[in-house]
Amino acid sequence: MTAAINRSTTSHPVLPGRFRRALWRVLPLIGGLHAYIGWRLLPALDLGAAGLALAIGGLVISTCLVPLGLLARFVVARQALADRLSWLGGLAMGLFSSVLVLTVLRDLVRLLADAPSLAEPTAIAVLGLASLFTLVGYVNARRLARVVTVDIPLANLPKELAGFTIVQLSDIHVGPTIKREYVQAIVDRVNQLDADLVAITGDVVDGSVEDLRAHTAPLGSLRSRHGSYVVTGNHEYYSGATAWMREFERIGLRGLHNRHVVIAHCGARFVLAGVTDFSAGAFDTGQASDPNTALAGSPPDLLRILLAHQPRSATAAEAAGFDLQLSGHTHGGQFWPWNFFVPLQQPFTAGLHQLGRLMVYTSRGTGYWGPPKRFGAPSEITVLRLIAA
Repeated sequence: MTAAINRSTTSHPVLPGRFRRALWRVLPLIGGLHAYIGWRLLPALDLGAAGLALAIGGLVISTCLVPLGLLARFVVARQALADRLSWLGGLAMGLFSSVLVLTVLRDLVRLLADAPSLAEPTAIAVLGLASLFTLVGYVNARRLARVVTVDIPLANLPKELAGFTIVQLSDIHVGPTIKREYVQAIVDRVNQLDADLVAITGDVVDGSVEDLRAHTAPLGSLRSRHGSYVVTGNHEYYSGATAWMREFERIGLRGLHNRHVVIAHCGARFVLAGVTDFSAGAFDTGQASDPNTALAGSPPDLLRILLAHQPRSATAAEAAGFDLQLSGHTHGGQFWPWNFFVPLQQPFTAGLHQLGRLMVYTSRGTGYWGPPKRFGAPSEITVLRLIAA
């Protein structure tokens, strides 16, 4: 088992080598993009010498904060300080992202319009809109996720299972900016829904068991008729997947690690299976995601439901004979315009889709990652209701 998985045994894990190497490649890019923003916007603004110096200083600070927001827990020993830096870095990343995108759009508009007089108004508009997007996105991210009800039509659904409800939680990302109070609010809302089953489709945490045990504890209080089940996401493997699965089992969640259970309900039965994250094999070859192994030994001719963190597990799930896959990972793009880039890596961004005989529901996530910002991709607590096709 790799050091990346076992590093949860220390309070402050060491950044894995491949991430360190990636960081050194990304840092010049982040600096260059900040320089681009300064080059394109600052000359258009009448700031004066003092204002220009402050603006350049702000860009330099943002250049430092953006990566630090993601890596503070790896480089700062004091947990409280690491959390504060993560907050600052996340906010800086969200604002920087919007300013960058709007600056590119501004340049395209000015190129097409060929109107030098638009230089100052459009520069002001970029900063104003980016600030508005970041503020609205912050409010959206920090408030309790809305409850979304989705009917899932299944061709071979036994009549006894019609109306069966699965509450799906995904991508909560308990960590530097999401703590116990946020998680407790989610649990309280789920417990009002009278669910038949709760499914947690990965990326529950961003940090070690030692640091976050108290903040994930409310998940053990989730209530439903048939219990709560969890699978790993890629972020569990950054934070110590083996230790976290033990912790989830300890508080009462049931881990589906390339395995299945048979659920009996009102005289009917169905198979509920789970796989490790699509990328798990890169951390530990013994934990590689395998829908066929998850089904091994299951009763034939039953409805088959799979919990798989990433939508791109769907091809293997459909080949293995599953009827429904529940996924997350994408956050629906989390905030505009990144929803347009998700299809570069995943077959589905959000919502209900069909792949062959397989129905796939992709949650936009119940929390957020990185910037505390959701704009155009609201978080969700999803009530999935099984109905006959």
